[in-house]
Amino acid sequence: MTRQRVRQAPPRSDSCSSGPPKRIEPILKHRLHASESRSSGFVQIVEIWFEFASSYSYPAAARIEFAARDAGVGIRWRPFLLGPIFVEQGWGDSPFNIYPAKGRYMWRDLERLCAGYEIPWKRPSVFPRNGLLAARVALAAEHESWLPGFITGIFRANFAKDLEISDPAVVGRVLEGAGQESAEWLERAGSTQIKNALHQQTQQAVGLGIFGAPSFVVGGPGFASGGELFWGNDRLDQALSWANRQD
Repeated sequence: MTRQRVRQAPPRSDSCSSGPPKRIEPILKHRLHASESRSSGFVQIVEIWFEFASSYSYPAAARIEFAARDAGVGIRWRPFLLGPIFVEQGWGDSPFNIYPAKGRYMWRDLERLCAGYEIPWKRPSVFPRNGLLAARVALAAEHESWLPGFITGIFRANFAKDLEISDPAVVGRVLEGAGQESAEWLERAGSTQIKNALHQQTQQAVGLGIFGAPSFVVGGPGFASGGELFWGNDRLDQALSWANRQD
């Protein structure tokens, strides 16, 4: 079987490392937006709907920037909450906890995937963790260029460092690692506006037919092509390919 790898970005000139990077780092300067154009015209967009507690959202978030850039497709990050969606399905917990055999497979699968993608992995001692605060920060920063770095930083905190991502101190350190003033963004995340916006975004996910994370939507509200839903880390490439077919 061919081993899959996450492509590494070229070494940055401001890097403190003396050698080539050993870990994937998010691309911040080459992020595509809906307003950008390419030779064929408008850039197609793939929305990634993710939950910070979602195990399979971790590898998807780690590789989507590279995969989308290679495909010439833009991405839009859509944080939402799986808890309310699980409740609607009659689940009081993650299905990976409800069904032990499924959970055992998932943990081994994630270990294999992360080894293949060459991204760090450490099974969290608590699962699922509460990603509410981090999701609010991500939504508050949805138009910021440093957002991908924050998102991948939170995922690494959860699934590579086994840190409690509901702790404001942990979220704050990730913000500071992205070059931001943590107090400012934590305050924004606690505003009524952002709380309501995350609730509305979760309801929008339900309306799109999303039932798990990560999910990818090509089109959707505001897009003439309509929405096409893809579910799971293993459907990322298919979603990008579908987006290119919409030109």
